[in-house]
Amino acid sequence: PMIVYWETTLACGLSCEHCRATAMPGPQPGQLTTEEGLDLLDQVSEFGDPLPHIVFTGGDPLRRSDLEFLVHAATERGIGASLAPAVTPDLTKQRLADLMAVGIQTISLSLDGSTAIHHDGLRCVPGTFDMTMEAFDWAAELGLPVQVNTLVTQQTLADLPAIYGLLTQKTLLRWALFFLISVGRGEALTEIRSSEAEYLFHRLFRLAEEAPFQIKTTEATHYRRIAGTLMRAEGMSDEEIAHSAVGRGFGIRDGNGIVFVSHAGDVCPSGFLPKRLGNVRETSLVDLYRDHPTFRALRDVSSFEGRCGVCEFNEVCGGSRARAFAHTGNPLASDPLCSYRPSV
Repeated sequence: PMIVYWETTLACGLSCEHCRATAMPGPQPGQLTTEEGLDLLDQVSEFGDPLPHIVFTGGDPLRRSDLEFLVHAATERGIGASLAPAVTPDLTKQRLADLMAVGIQTISLSLDGSTAIHHDGLRCVPGTFDMTMEAFDWAAELGLPVQVNTLVTQQTLADLPAIYGLLTQKTLLRWALFFLISVGRGEALTEIRSSEAEYLFHRLFRLAEEAPFQIKTTEATHYRRIAGTLMRAEGMSDEEIAHSAVGRGFGIRDGNGIVFVSHAGDVCPSGFLPKRLGNVRETSLVDLYRDHPTFRALRDVSSFEGRCGVCEFNEVCGGSRARAFAHTGNPLASDPLCSYRPSV
């Protein structure tokens, strides 16, 4: 895999309406211990060169007192590390500096609204918007690259242009738009329609041409179909497209280039595809990722069903396996957010 997401804990000081993890104020029973965390890092090392990048996520990884120790251990093993913290009083400029000192290379911060009313309404904790704005400035002062994650739902869709405008005033590496998957507390929110997604993809492509940062989508891999088609229409060669920011993500999706380890060690294709395929306490992460039949099927587009199975774009896109699973219980089914009708 390219990225290993480790849900270090379910503990979190926020109560976000869309929380995939259904996080709680304190850690839950069965959380991997420090020693088990070190064993997990050893398992990641066994993938060999090039080593995957590890993202310490949660819940809120800042709620783990051994976080700096674990980040340092990853760095010692040659594993690149990023952090996905919650924005609470636990996040301070000094804590960010301390984490950079032991190896954190980038962080992701969530922004789901252009105002406190919009953002705090989803996060369910007043003051989170203002703290997020401050965290952007801390990261810029420290020279720490930031990815901003924004949820795409019917509740946030109309506010996306204003969020973009706000982000152009900040220093960031990438804007990642997370298209809702109905898991965890997110089941109470509403996905956008496929026609709205198609329109948004065209708008994002044009924004990406002028934006001072990269733009990507998560759980909306069919953006690659739109972007690739538009780049080809503008005269770009297949090689140029493949080496573009969009092209470098071609083929990467749940279970293919991505693997998720829960707070209790359960291994899933991604955090948004909570299909337990094993546990790192019992089976090597390497063996599970490389050899489990479900992982193998997720990497083989010929195993996909419905429109995704016959689509001429399935190698570069493949659809959201997580959304297929959420809607049908089958991770190999078609992605219902995609309205494209294959030509074959």
